[in-house]
Order: sequence, then structure tokens, then C-alpha cells
Amino acid sequence: QVQLMESGGGSVQAGGSLRLSCTVSGDTDSIYYMVWFRQAPENPREGIAAIYTRSGLSYYADSVKGRFTISLDNAKKTLYLQMSSLKPDDTAMYTCASAASLPYALPTVVDDLGASVADFTSWGQGTQVTVSS
Repeated sequence: QVQLMESGGGSVQAGGSLRLSCTVSGDTDSIYYMVWFRQAPENPREGIAAIYTRSGLSYYADSVKGRFTISLDNAKKTLYLQMSSLKPDDTAMYTCASAASLPYALPTVVDDLGASVADFTSWGQGTQVTVSS
């Protein structure tokens, strides 16, 4: 069993920065993949940043590439999402999720809105990010 808990959301003006955290507890050795998802009202859930926990190799959706950075501190058992140059379109509920295995290559989750998330067995409760213009 893996438990995830996000923190760090809030309200910020356009152009500002925020850092989200996702603390991980439980059977952390079983986690091979971690992803930050976001969902705005009336929009589909979007995978925006993904990381292989063993190598640190990461992938980003085009919508956040160059502005967001995903990272993992294994010692602190914490996943981060550093967000810079925030835009009003970044307003959403941000949630972290983990998986032990996936039926597709990890980049798929940030490239394909239709990618199945069924194998992400652990999810946090989400943290709201609101960007004002």
C-alpha cells in the first residue's frame, strides 16, 4: 500500500511560481512511476509531468514544457513539481499518482489525453492551484 499527500497549492498571480510537494509513505519500493496530473472544471484530466523513480528520467506535456520541473527526493520520499511562469490556464486541481507498472511507455501519459490511468493505483487528494491574471 502506498499513500500520497500533496501540499503547496495556492493562489498566485500570472508569471509567479509555486512548488507542489507529494509526500510518499507505505511500500515505496514498489513505485516505479510517478506522475503529476491536473484537472480544471469541465476539462479532462491531463498528465503534465512524469518521472521514472529509479532513473529520474522525466517527461512533460507540451503545455508545461520549459516552465515546470518534476523531481524526486528519495531520502525525503517526496515528489516535487516546481512551477514557474504560471498562466491563468494552469488553474486546476493538481494530483500526484504512482504506479508499479504500466501497459505503455511512460511518455504516453503526458502525450495522450486518452491514456489509461487504471494502473495508477495510488492517488493523493489533490491540491488547488489558482493563477490570476
